[in-house]
Amino acid sequence: MTQALHDHLMSFARDLTTALKALSESSFAPHDVKSLRTFSAGEASYYLGVADGYLRKAHHEGRIPDVETSPGGRRRYAASELAEIRRRLAETAKNPDQFRPGRRDPAVDTLQVLAFVNFKGGSGKTSTAIHTAQELSLRGLRVLAIDCDPQASLTTFFGYQPELDFFTGGSLYDVIRYRDRETGEGPKPITEIIRKTYFPNLDLVPGGIQVAEFEHETPAALSRGETPVFFDRIRSALKMVEDDYDVVVLDCPPQLGYVTLSAICAARNIIMTLIPERVDLASAAQFLNMAASLTEVLNESAGVGLFDNFRFLLSRFDTNITTQVEFAGFIRDLFGDAVMKSAFLKSSAISEAGVSQQTVLEVELADMRNRKTYERAIQSVHEVSEEIFQMLQSNWGRN
Repeated sequence: MTQALHDHLMSFARDLTTALKALSESSFAPHDVKSLRTFSAGEASYYLGVADGYLRKAHHEGRIPDVETSPGGRRRYAASELAEIRRRLAETAKNPDQFRPGRRDPAVDTLQVLAFVNFKGGSGKTSTAIHTAQELSLRGLRVLAIDCDPQASLTTFFGYQPELDFFTGGSLYDVIRYRDRETGEGPKPITEIIRKTYFPNLDLVPGGIQVAEFEHETPAALSRGETPVFFDRIRSALKMVEDDYDVVVLDCPPQLGYVTLSAICAARNIIMTLIPERVDLASAAQFLNMAASLTEVLNESAGVGLFDNFRFLLSRFDTNITTQVEFAGFIRDLFGDAVMKSAFLKSSAISEAGVSQQTVLEVELADMRNRKTYERAIQSVHEVSEEIFQMLQSNWGRN
């Protein structure tokens, strides 16, 4: 029996949305009560940038507040306590800047905008972006994560259901949209869209299906001469909160459309995730060719397209696959220092954590059956984030 396609698709959409909602409710608490686990003394020392002994001594001398202890007498640190301890240590340290990794003088230390890009899905772009944003916030940077993708995968990591929570508004689209000629409704200030997360130093601008409308509306807006022009809309929106953050992390859609170009033009640091496989390398070549042509036009016509860093990041890298190891070497030989030294490894731990919409930084290691697998994944995250952290410090003129 012949059926109308739209009825069939709508039925699938309703069933899937209902099933996802049930899965979300059974896997983790609703977003308004979702919380972050506490961290061990070893993890706290890492994020504070001090040795374990230094932290114990600071507690003993009363220079920092004590924290909750486990039944076994081990200290456990909440993320908010890490922020307070970092502030206290800076007050008594010989070198306070050791504990001030972010912008110290906004007039000199510019806001760092970091865009994660790739032409195709499945490259680990969102996983890298969310882990980087979380890690940098735990290390004391004030981070704003912006989900530029209509699929809004990054947003779901924070416990939201974009297809329900932001279907009618509240996403990046409201910030970058054009003025409606009939209703007069226009873009909203980004401050009205930003949402606090359960990470003390990490805020979110959600993504959602409405972001796709920007792609359809831009050609008409260009014909009308509406300003800001598409490539300047994210950059213009960020000016309102420029002094509130140290770093902005942009998770771009897996396509080179108007939203991605707007993100690239807002960013001075671009990281392209790259799976070391032949098909992905071919896709990367297409992306680079198209991006070069489009940004050349933007540079010549509007003077945009300057950047501080462009890096390739090997992602979903499986070191057990010989061909991937060989292609990784090929990429490093080809692009040299443009390839990050660290790599975001492929790991079942990341997939397992994602089932409950968590990153490997959020799961409690003591509860994991394959603890070594998780530790290896976390080490990969640490190495990638450390390299990005040092890149940002270098941009601020620090060693």
